[in-house]
Amino acid sequence: MTKTQTLTQTLGMKLIEVSEGKVVMTMPVDERTRQPFGYLHGGASVALAETAASIGTGHLIDPDTQICFGLEINANHIKSKRDGIVTAVAEAVHRGRSTMVWEIKIRDEEGKLICLSRCTVAVVPKKP
Repeated sequence: MTKTQTLTQTLGMKLIEVSEGKVVMTMPVDERTRQPFGYLHGGASVALAETAASIGTGHLIDPDTQICFGLEINANHIKSKRDGIVTAVAEAVHRGRSTMVWEIKIRDEEGKLICLSRCTVAVVPKKP
């Protein structure tokens, strides 16, 4: 990650694990990630899901010749949360040459499902 402030840093996301086809990240549920009514903002969950999928794709491509961008994401917000930590586990379900599809499950500290997301990430050649 770069030294400049990014959304990842602003929302307090932490990278826990990156392996072949799997990424684990955490994010706090606090004043940075809550909506006006005091619950985890769905957009924050989506940001966590897409970040995990993008990092996972970045790990699987050639960084010298390729770059990746989120192409499509959907999310089902299953359960609300007021505080604590959520953990995203992203797993690759499709690894193509031009797209990768990831399933991301975001759970609370008790393992309860908070959000279920699917993200398609585009893989494109880097411009010279």
